[in-house]
Amino acid sequence: MVSYEVVSAGRRARAIVAACLTISVAACAGGGGGYGDPGARSLPPGETCQSLRGQLDRLLAKGVQPKVEALSAGRALSARDKADAESYNRILNQYLGARCHVA
Repeated sequence: MVSYEVVSAGRRARAIVAACLTISVAACAGGGGGYGDPGARSLPPGETCQSLRGQLDRLLAKGVQPKVEALSAGRALSARDKADAESYNRILNQYLGARCHVA
């Protein structure tokens, strides 16, 4: 014979597990519900993914990569080189934030 408390505890445990699964599935389906991925950001007015990519390509062709690495490492840069590196980082953040790289 099974006591009432054991049956009740089993039902409560199943209800709790079911509730947790429901919440987990809802959180995954709901796009994060405020957690994790915030979604794509909008592009600045007048910009497109292609225009941002073009700006990044021009800066790379100009030799900005070592400047960006130096800025990231905290090394001293001329004002012009620092401006180029910061510009590259800003444009790259816009490009990635708008999810242009996955479009």
